Amino acid sequence: MIADIVKNELKPKVVSIDHGHYTTDILAKLGQAGAFKPHIASLNGGETDLFAAISAMADVSRECMTTGFMMWAHDVCCWYIENSDNEWLKTEILPKMVAGEVYGATALSNPMKYFSGIEELKLSAVETEDGYIINGTLPWVSNLLDKSDKHFFGSIFTVKSEVGQKDVMALVPCNLPGLTMKQMVSFAGMEGSGTYALIFENAFLPKRYLLADPIKPYLSKIKAGFILLQTGMALGVIQGCIDEMHKADLTLGEINVYLDDRPDELQEELDDVKAMIADIAATPFDSSTDYLRQVLEARLLGSEFAKRAADAVMQHCGAKGYILDAPAQRKQREAYFVIIVTPSIKHLRKELARLDAA
Repeated sequence: MIADIVKNELKPKVVSIDHGHYTTDILAKLGQAGAFKPHIASLNGGETDLFAAISAMADVSRECMTTGFMMWAHDVCCWYIENSDNEWLKTEILPKMVAGEVYGATALSNPMKYFSGIEELKLSAVETEDGYIINGTLPWVSNLLDKSDKHFFGSIFTVKSEVGQKDVMALVPCNLPGLTMKQMVSFAGMEGSGTYALIFENAFLPKRYLLADPIKPYLSKIKAGFILLQTGMALGVIQGCIDEMHKADLTLGEINVYLDDRPDELQEELDDVKAMIADIAATPFDSSTDYLRQVLEARLLGSEFAKRAADAVMQHCGAKGYILDAPAQRKQREAYFVIIVTPSIKHLRKELARLDAA
């Protein structure tokens, strides 16, 4: 079903999506096909199959990584709710999100950098008896639609009080009073990702949307899944690069044999990487330091491999790959997004260095 959606629904829209057409139609169909269910144990017969979710994302990213990125944002938002203690969210929001009836996103780029000592947390709040009054600005959050009652995102903010401060995580609806959403910039690629700057001005969030307080044990629980799910984007764009290299060889095969990183060689490596990620994804709640190192290394390998594949596909396609809207140069822009999206290569290496130092 996912393959049919990619071929018949997604492929004809890829160029328009790349130029800024944001649509949730594909996500809705993927939800109906069960793409968002495998890693949600409460709705999947008690089984957490993280690699099945990664594989579905890879199948979509192979054709269009913008849509694969939206899948990751949606998948990880489901992951937040699933691993919280909030029964209202699990009953009222999660089943609709898994089914593709409402849409999820993640605003954790800044918080992840905050917890790694790279940035300060950009959102703060005052706690009341019934909720939180939030202020601050997040520059870029994706898979959103302005003031939609069907779009939600996970976010972290500092709660200040007379006795000190703490960090809290919650699910935020896009139609929250006091929240303004603005599209501030145009990107070189992946424009159809529904990306907004989020401006909170005394925005009141009811406590029924709370995901975690205290936050530290909860973050430890969701961290591996958050990072591993991103490998679906990497696996997909690498496979897409290999596909385009094979197509290029139909006319340029005699000269392409002189290039490094030939498609058959990359395919063999990719198959090994898939097997490795499948093995790591089998235990997403392992809390050991050694396991976290494996997760970070797998995500780093995905970035570095995507970079190699993107370089290879452009060389294999030659000038044809440089034509506007050619698949090869779209794959290159997508691959570089894998490299820079949080956690980026430099962020991952910083975390690995921290583990080694400890």
